[in-house]
Amino acid sequence: MAERTAFITGATGFLGQNLCEQLAEAGGWRIVALHRGGSRLELLERLGVELVEGDLLDLDSLALAIPDGADAVFHMAAMTSMWRKEAPLQHRVNVDGTRNVVKAMSLAGAGRLIHTSTWNVFDRTGGPMTEETPKTGRDSWISYDRSKHLAEDVVLDAVRDGGLDAVITNPSHIIGRHDRNNWARLVLLAAVGKLPGVPPGAGDFAHGEEVARGHIAAFERGRTGQNYLLAGPHMSFLDLVQHVATMARQPKVPKKPVPGFVLRTLGRFEQAISGITGRMPDVTPEAAALVCADMHSASTRAQDELGYAPPPLETALEDCYRWLMKAGILKS
Repeated sequence: MAERTAFITGATGFLGQNLCEQLAEAGGWRIVALHRGGSRLELLERLGVELVEGDLLDLDSLALAIPDGADAVFHMAAMTSMWRKEAPLQHRVNVDGTRNVVKAMSLAGAGRLIHTSTWNVFDRTGGPMTEETPKTGRDSWISYDRSKHLAEDVVLDAVRDGGLDAVITNPSHIIGRHDRNNWARLVLLAAVGKLPGVPPGAGDFAHGEEVARGHIAAFERGRTGQNYLLAGPHMSFLDLVQHVATMARQPKVPKKPVPGFVLRTLGRFEQAISGITGRMPDVTPEAAALVCADMHSASTRAQDELGYAPPPLETALEDCYRWLMKAGILKS
C-alpha cells in the first residue's frame, strides 16, 4: 500500500499525541503536524513527525503547512477555556480557525477532514445522548459549547455547499497518557490526597488511546457528514476519585461529593474576583455547571460502523497514572 499523508492540528495536545502514536504504530503514514512556537515537541520528534510551525488564525501559514493532496486532515486543535473573558478569542480559534482549515484544505487539494468536536454540542437534559439527540450548543451560555457547535456548522456547511468530505467525532471526557492539564489534574490530586473536594456530577470517561484509534477509523470508514460519539464507561466523579485512591493506595479520599450549590456559588464568587484581578478563576460558573451535571451518551454508531471499543475505565486510569509517574509529574 502506498504511503498516506496525515496533517494534524492540535498534535501537541493530549489527544493529538495519542493520535500520532497510533498513526506511527500503524505504519504507512507520513505524519505532518502544525504547532505553535514553544510547544512541547519531544514525543513528536521521537515518532518521526514532520513539524511545521503555524497558526490556525493565519490562513497563509495553514495553506503552506498542509501538504498538497494530503489524504487526511485531523483537525483536533481547539481552545477549551471555561472562562467567559476568553470567549472572543475562543470563538476566533474554534470557529474562524476551523473555517481556515477548510479553506486551506481546498487550496491544498486535501482529501478527508476528521473534525474533532465534543459531546457538549448535544442536548444533555433528556437522558443518554445519541447522534440523533438535538444539538443545542449554539444556544448555550457556555462559550466552549457554543463555539464548538458553530465550528461544526462550518464543517457541515462545507460538506453541503462545497462538497467537502468530512466526518465529525464527538468525544466524551477523555483520560489517558500525555495528559498534563485536563482530567489528569483530578487524578494527580486524588493520588496524592490533596483533592479539596469532589464534584457531584457524573460522566462518560473514554480512553485517549481508543479515542485516537476511533479517529483513524473515522477516516477509513466514517460516513461523510456524520457525527460519531466516542464515549466510555459512565461513572460519578466520586467513584472515579475513589478508584484512583485505591490504585495509588491513598487513604485520604473524600467520602461524599461537594453539594452542587456550593460549587456554583464558588464559581460566581471567583468570577467576580477575576473581574478585579484579571486572573483566571480556579472555578468558573461554566466549569461548575459542567461538573455538576450528569452526562451520559451511547457510542453505538461508532461501535457498529467504526469498530470503536471503549475499554473499562480502569484501563484509562492506569494509563494516565502510569504516564504521570513516568513523566515525573506524580512522585511515588
